[in-house]
Amino acid sequence: MKLNEHNSKRLFKEAGIPVPRGTLLGPGDEPAPPFALPWVLKSQVLSGGRGKAGGIRMADTLEQAESELTKLFTLAIKGEKVQLVRIEPKAAYTRELYLSITLDRQSRSFVITAGRFGGVDIEACAPETLLIEHAAPDTGLAPFQIRNIFFHLGLPKELSKPFHALLTNLFDCCLRHRLLLAEINPLVITTDGGLLALDGKVEIDGHRIGIDPSLNRFFEAAHLSDEENRSREAGLSYHKLDGYVGLMVNGAGLAMASMDILNYSGLEAANFLDLGGGADSEAMRTALDILFDDSRVGMVFINIFGGILSCHKVARSMLEALDGQEPRKPIVVRFAGNGSVQGLELLNQAALNGLHLCPDLTSARAALEKLKGDRPEARHKPLIVPSTAPLLPARPRQTSTPFPLPDDCRILVQGLTGKQGQLHCRLMQEYGSKVVAGVTPGKGGSEVLGVPVFDTVREAVKAMRIDASIIFVPGAMAPDAVLEAAAAGIGWVVCITDGIPQLDMLRALERLKGSPTRVIGPNCPGLVMAGKTKIGIMPGDIFTPGPVAVFSRSGTLTYECVDRLTKAGIGQSVCVGIGGDPFVGTSFTDLCKLVRHDPQTRAVVILGEIGGKAEEELGQYMRESGFELPVFGFIAGRTAPPGKRLGHAGAILEKGAGGIEVKLQAMADSGFHLIDDLDQIAGAVAQVL
Repeated sequence: MKLNEHNSKRLFKEAGIPVPRGTLLGPGDEPAPPFALPWVLKSQVLSGGRGKAGGIRMADTLEQAESELTKLFTLAIKGEKVQLVRIEPKAAYTRELYLSITLDRQSRSFVITAGRFGGVDIEACAPETLLIEHAAPDTGLAPFQIRNIFFHLGLPKELSKPFHALLTNLFDCCLRHRLLLAEINPLVITTDGGLLALDGKVEIDGHRIGIDPSLNRFFEAAHLSDEENRSREAGLSYHKLDGYVGLMVNGAGLAMASMDILNYSGLEAANFLDLGGGADSEAMRTALDILFDDSRVGMVFINIFGGILSCHKVARSMLEALDGQEPRKPIVVRFAGNGSVQGLELLNQAALNGLHLCPDLTSARAALEKLKGDRPEARHKPLIVPSTAPLLPARPRQTSTPFPLPDDCRILVQGLTGKQGQLHCRLMQEYGSKVVAGVTPGKGGSEVLGVPVFDTVREAVKAMRIDASIIFVPGAMAPDAVLEAAAAGIGWVVCITDGIPQLDMLRALERLKGSPTRVIGPNCPGLVMAGKTKIGIMPGDIFTPGPVAVFSRSGTLTYECVDRLTKAGIGQSVCVGIGGDPFVGTSFTDLCKLVRHDPQTRAVVILGEIGGKAEEELGQYMRESGFELPVFGFIAGRTAPPGKRLGHAGAILEKGAGGIEVKLQAMADSGFHLIDDLDQIAGAVAQVL
């Protein structure tokens, strides 16, 4: 959750950081702040560049303030209409500085950046004017680092204690509220020798808000569109794009891939809407209303691959949401996977005009093309980066080392007595997995689905051999559950839980450095060794034993890929969803090391996403190690706007990172065989088997 300047300063003030007094006005409000003129009138928007856009004005008189406010409320800054203005007293100062703290994905640490000049784009500053200090998520900021920053900034000695207090309070605020960013730009030295945060920018981890709802006091609905606010209330992930095809999908990975398919087919996506697992009638009603009410949307594409979410359930929810009436706009429905036949049949029986039912993406695209009419041609051109490595079968390997998970893997379920724990325990048992124990504190001695329940993991491990644990506990408790399983000596820990604050998971993973325990996830679909064992929530019926390893950051993309391979007669050796969060345990590189000498594996498919560097890091390992297996790479979200978080916390294309072309080129140069369309995967893999 991004905070505007006013709410950032409210948070800073609570944390003991000096900020100017200020009041917030909406359109039509009379300016009557409890401080004297002159005033600074500051537009409250979430985008940058408001100063250059005329979003900051000065007022020496009440009449001037009223006039300037009228002008400000007519402004739109980078597409965001000004709905709020903060008024604060004009500050007198002698120097402007820059100070920020960021939880950094690449260094897996807090990054403190201090600049000798503030009030400017920090990227434009000369490197020698900046100092960067890294603070570990557990140990925090050391006193010597504060001294380093103090002397780098060249502050007067009398500000030593005030600066120490300010930076300490800012860092503690990041820890306490799980901030992803806390920026003061500028931090000024006032004419009376004090420090003052003259501007502020804060981003709170959205998962922390789920754990600490009191942080919603900083949420400002005025910054979101009506559609975004309705989606937020319904628990949907929604982002507005600039096309005309309304998109509704389950799972962020599939949503990004579907967005790309539409945009590259000349069917421009109007939005990104991820139902996730919330396909009940109320969520479906909200989702459809949002798309129907959007004047830009001419048609709706519902693309569902049923895994644990049944297409039949989605179909029932759709019909309930439509109240048996013809949809206000034509809907193209593509169902695949769990319950797809029953779901399509249910919709077919309803016989509603405006529903176009499709069993695959090819027919869905054709249906959308017919509905397109004379709308403009595609703005997005297919981004194709040619692979440079020859397409060859696996080379001989010097050793033979099977994937290190026993065929008769004995599984512990942490959170077994909960609804999700019981559901997936039963599904794993039906697949043939050996679930031998469960853990729920306080329910030790009971039994669920024929599985004994223990109070602690330690007690379970003492009673029997356990090879892997799977975690179904709430986000607030999941990092501790991971550490508990590792402390008990369990070799594999699969953390299905999503909604974990980034800092909490990073702290747990950092504590496990050097541990023999391999963590999969969090926010992942788990692991399947086809025909042997399933540790997770993936639909077992799409898997078949074979020679291809599939590693993915998305559950739904895994299902799409495996389904295509299986239908083409190509089986899988091991499939792992590593999770979509920025901080996960086992990486693509770690997994490729484990299958490098696996005699069952002869090819690897990597299903990646736009954010982070996991694919590039794997490419570097492939190049440096002389990796013997052919590796196919598919990246979802190629047409995503830079800076957007699309569903997964990790699915973000960072500004300044070079763009998707740079990622794809790096992958191609490292030996990946790039796949541009999901439908190409099976044919490409077949050539090397």
